[in-house]
Amino acid sequence: MTDSIEKKCLANGVKLTDQRRTIARVISESKKTYGEADHPDVDELYKRVSNIDSKISIATVYRTVKLFEESGILMKHDFKDGKARYELNDDHNHLIDIKSGNIIEFTDEEIEKIQKRIAEKHGYKLVDSKLELYCVKK
Repeated sequence: MTDSIEKKCLANGVKLTDQRRTIARVISESKKTYGEADHPDVDELYKRVSNIDSKISIATVYRTVKLFEESGILMKHDFKDGKARYELNDDHNHLIDIKSGNIIEFTDEEIEKIQKRIAEKHGYKLVDSKLELYCVKK
């Protein structure tokens, strides 16, 4: 997945320094290492990055995350826990358990069709969407 971030950086004209490459690798490996729906905040990213390269400052992590977000590489989420969380910008939705904080990523063709239909009904073409469902376990 690091290749995906690197390809997106190249496509968006974002230069990848060694430090940015390390940050990109940590973001890319987050799901594989920390769980299916890992959405780290900048402080957590910094902890993980500094385990690899202690010379990378938290300011560098903040600047890189902001650059990646502005370039469309990362998506910022606010899951109503007071923290901005980040993940690779790809096409999926979220189901958030408001009691436990668990986040489940999902895609659903039917929901995608409904979103497109709603946009078209109002004279628009859907170019992007984000669905977050806040729930409690039965």
